[in-house]
Amino acid sequence: MSTPSPERGGRRTAASDQRLELVRNRLIESRLTPNAISLTGFVLCVAAAVLVAERLFFLGGLTFIVGSVCDTLDGRYSRMSGKGSPFGAFLDSTLDRIEEGVVLTTVAAYFASRDMQFAVAACVVAVLASLMVSYTRARAEALGVECKVGIATRAVRVVILSAGLLFAKGASLADFELLAPAVYVLAGLSTITVLQRILHVRKALTEPAPAA
Repeated sequence: MSTPSPERGGRRTAASDQRLELVRNRLIESRLTPNAISLTGFVLCVAAAVLVAERLFFLGGLTFIVGSVCDTLDGRYSRMSGKGSPFGAFLDSTLDRIEEGVVLTTVAAYFASRDMQFAVAACVVAVLASLMVSYTRARAEALGVECKVGIATRAVRVVILSAGLLFAKGASLADFELLAPAVYVLAGLSTITVLQRILHVRKALTEPAPAA
């Protein structure tokens, strides 16, 4: 079996770099901004909350997924296009917290309408814990400690909540009831993540610095 020569591999790498540079230049020249992507994701997540309020869980789950994907793309687009700004980063982080909270709030209202008080309490815990996950990282980084540890990152929380919505009672995929279990898992893992970050920061700030 023949193997590609280093020269051919170099040509492929150069061609890939040229295509990437072309894409980057077109992004820079376009009117699309990272803030526009962030706001699009926010609008989609609010729409997802409205769909959940109308008991359209499957559509709400799909809309929430698309909106969350926009939240992951805005940062990458910001770096690739060079259009990022400190305010854009601030806006992105702020909208992320609102998006997760507004969807969980409508889920809590749904549980309340069915007199599922424990599930309502789990939604409250999930919202508070998700906010604390972000706060602990921001506060740690303000102290000079990198804090990305923990099992329930933003991406993991989105997957759990999306699965719960897609497989909620009455959703078109199947006759499952996974929304409440998903919220319980979300609340539990988010709380654990907060504790993981607190312990991580404590360790980083109390351990003596290595000798030079």
